[in-house]
Amino acid sequence: MNATPSSTDQPSSTDQKDRRDYAPTSDSTDRTDRSEHKDHKDRDGRTVHLDTAGRGRMPAAVRALVADCAAREDRYGPHELEEHLAHVLRTEIHDRLGALLGVPAADTAVVTDAATAFDALVRGLGPGRGDRIWTTPYEGVANLTALYALRDRTRCRLEVVPLREDGDLDLEWMARHIDDDVALVSVVHVPSGRGIVNPVETIGQILAPHRCLYAVDASYAVGQLGVDAARTGCHLLTGDGWRFLRGPHDVGFAYLAPRLRDAFEEAAVHRPPPQNAAVAGLNAALAHRTATLTGPGGHDGLRLLPALRAAVEETPGTELITPGLVQSGILAFRHRELPAALVRRQLAARGVALWKTVAQEIPLLDHPAGTALRASLHHDTTPDDIARFGHALRAVVREERPHPAGPRPAARHTAPAPPGPARPAGPRPPTHRHLTLCPTP
Repeated sequence: MNATPSSTDQPSSTDQKDRRDYAPTSDSTDRTDRSEHKDHKDRDGRTVHLDTAGRGRMPAAVRALVADCAAREDRYGPHELEEHLAHVLRTEIHDRLGALLGVPAADTAVVTDAATAFDALVRGLGPGRGDRIWTTPYEGVANLTALYALRDRTRCRLEVVPLREDGDLDLEWMARHIDDDVALVSVVHVPSGRGIVNPVETIGQILAPHRCLYAVDASYAVGQLGVDAARTGCHLLTGDGWRFLRGPHDVGFAYLAPRLRDAFEEAAVHRPPPQNAAVAGLNAALAHRTATLTGPGGHDGLRLLPALRAAVEETPGTELITPGLVQSGILAFRHRELPAALVRRQLAARGVALWKTVAQEIPLLDHPAGTALRASLHHDTTPDDIARFGHALRAVVREERPHPAGPRPAARHTAPAPPGPARPAGPRPPTHRHLTLCPTP
């Protein structure tokens, strides 16, 4: 990839310019990675980036490409840019997405974001009044809003799969209650505010003999975990391109089983497509990821999860929020005395970027910890980043804590309670019960 934006002072030789400017090969990306390494080290002297789940930092070559596309579009107009990127937009981005997700390239679609793709699917569904829709307590608010609209439009039943005591989904409950009146099952691979990895492949095996559609939101999984839509057995898999894949904002993707394509395209026709520059940027980010993870410097960001957990646990007054038996590179935690927003701001002032999560993002989940903090790793996170984060977190707690620290109780790993609506005073429902969300009158 050519990492230098083309000049707008002279006409660019568009027809002669090699496509590799917009579709980097592994070799060209590897050269960019080596030149980028020093820049990365220099940036880390100022900021430790632990918010890849919110927005991953674009590699330098991807940023340069997006800037070049913007300059070209400004000078020559959108149609010339689209013509110049024709191979990327029509072929190459789909080839890369198919390879990423383990599916045929023809079964992939480029969208503005994962929520838009899910909404387009749901709008095309027509379950009957007696049909059931399954979601989980980890469903994000955007997808849940689409499911509420489907429930109210069709008068179907919306049911929430219960959790086990440890926070994992109750797969035994799913196996006992699945039947052909279940029309759609929606599962989040990794929730936005929790690091749990839900067993989407096992769920796919439970659902396979039945007629239901199976949708997986992989927005916070793809790019940090292996995601294989074919092995998962889902009919729709959605994701965002700007998180762990580190592409531009406002571009995402979907895998669509062939039986869904016509309905999806009909529902999505009135929605604005992503900008061509963003699609080219995502294509470049996918090429960058392939070269990085297969080259000599490729490594797994999850290797630093134990160190990240230790940095939190060693800070007085903190507790981890880690439901489930399998964790991703997203770690949620809180301080028992300090507001999450205050801690986030003070960490930012010390050069550490992470984010806070609020209950409204995952509204069906019982939130005993209230607002929490979310740190997320990537394959380029370094041990020094974790050390600096731990030092900054301890400094914030030491300076902001209202009372001198006494003996610190053992850190408590908090698993979420089973989902439920806003409850009046009274006994809590048993853990093993599931929730049915009835249509509004």
